[in-house]
Amino acid sequence: MQIHLLSVHILTANRERKEGMFQTIIGTISSFMYSKLLVIILIGAGMYFTVRTRFPQVRLFKRACGSVMEKPEDKKAISSFQALMVSTASRVGTGNIVGVSSAICIGGFGSVFWMWVIAIIGSASALIESTLAQIYKKKGEDGSCYGGPAYYIEAALHCRPLAIVFCVAMILTYAFGFNMLASYNLQSTFSVFSFYEAKISPWIIGGILAVLTGWCLLGGGTRIVKVTSMVVPVMGIAYIGISLLVVIINIQNVPAMFVRIFEEAFDFKAIFGAFSGSAMMQGIRRGLYSNEAGIGSAPNASAAANVSHPVKQGLVQMLSVFIDTLLLCTATAMMCMSSGIDPAKELQGAPWVQASLQESLGSFGPVFITVAMVFFAFTTLLGNCFYCDNLLIYIHKKQPGKAFMKGFRLVSALAIFLGAGMEMSLLWDLSDVLMGVMALINIPVILILSGIAVKAIQDYEVQLKQGINPVFKSADIGLSQKTDFWS
Repeated sequence: MQIHLLSVHILTANRERKEGMFQTIIGTISSFMYSKLLVIILIGAGMYFTVRTRFPQVRLFKRACGSVMEKPEDKKAISSFQALMVSTASRVGTGNIVGVSSAICIGGFGSVFWMWVIAIIGSASALIESTLAQIYKKKGEDGSCYGGPAYYIEAALHCRPLAIVFCVAMILTYAFGFNMLASYNLQSTFSVFSFYEAKISPWIIGGILAVLTGWCLLGGGTRIVKVTSMVVPVMGIAYIGISLLVVIINIQNVPAMFVRIFEEAFDFKAIFGAFSGSAMMQGIRRGLYSNEAGIGSAPNASAAANVSHPVKQGLVQMLSVFIDTLLLCTATAMMCMSSGIDPAKELQGAPWVQASLQESLGSFGPVFITVAMVFFAFTTLLGNCFYCDNLLIYIHKKQPGKAFMKGFRLVSALAIFLGAGMEMSLLWDLSDVLMGVMALINIPVILILSGIAVKAIQDYEVQLKQGINPVFKSADIGLSQKTDFWS
């Protein structure tokens, strides 16, 4: 008996040691990527695109808002608005609540400033990548359109192996990394309620979420588009409304809050002394996780939209970055920072948000956040799975069989279940690393192909000046390569 117990103890200790080693390795890779490599690439590429396209964030903002409401000629086709909602469903998720809270609790108030920076700069990257996705999109047998980075990598760079690597990286990121993290973040919001049991509740909540997501996915992409297009706007508006109410209640704290944001954002001693926990690193990591600008995810939704000119959808996706970070992430930051409850590492994630709202709104606060997290997490999971469908079609060169897709969705649902009970820091680091791999592939590609996107933008603006509704022809920008929609 003693020998048996000793064996069990040794096996458990070995498993925990291996898990700890894996977590350490992932954490080290994540710190390296976001302390050096990705900071340079993300900011550098965003600045380059911003300057080369002459600050479209300002010049073309009004046009971006107008493009959202344009309806496709084919009533059955996916509109710009619906494509925006799918990409926003993936962007607007638990990262807008839990991610922002974690960034501020670790990096301080200054993290918010660097979130703003990466969103404003990164929106130019979103414009470029989504415009390219539209130019190189493919036509399905039913006349629908689809595409994304894999398609412009193969079509323009003639490198299918790299395109497949990107697809695999994105599937791992969204079907597993992001979905597991979303599941954990959701169940953690229930921890403030009396019925929550740390050993049991995460698995129960994860199981329910997995079943509901799996059921919805069985309806295919159409159901995903319909669900997200209805839920995302309603919840987004409600969330911003509650945030504004909290800020108004605590208006006396707002001036000091903004002073603190800018003071801590430019505390270069803290930034360079302990970069991994600095405002800059945390702001960039959580900002990128939230808005996804430049990593190659949104172009998959952008390509599905039916528009008369590729730049129209590029502008719509640029707007999506603003919606995500400058509205929703800022809403979370403002209501938490104005509450008077100081952030702390032990409060990172949902606890600080819930404590902040309880301070301002009483018992209603934690309940509202939990409800918001349920909807945000659900739409995130659906949006992520929509992307994976597109990627699997590319890898297989056709629509995968029903048996394969059911199997994949079952595995995806299992990942959601498992994520609910895993370690938070491991899930954040794993998601950051996988997302970073996507960015390291996509950003160099769109830098190489940016000349084509810039010419498309110039063509768009020339037609606007002529007072006509822009219509794109690939020959107009000197693109000799045949495309499915624009040749």
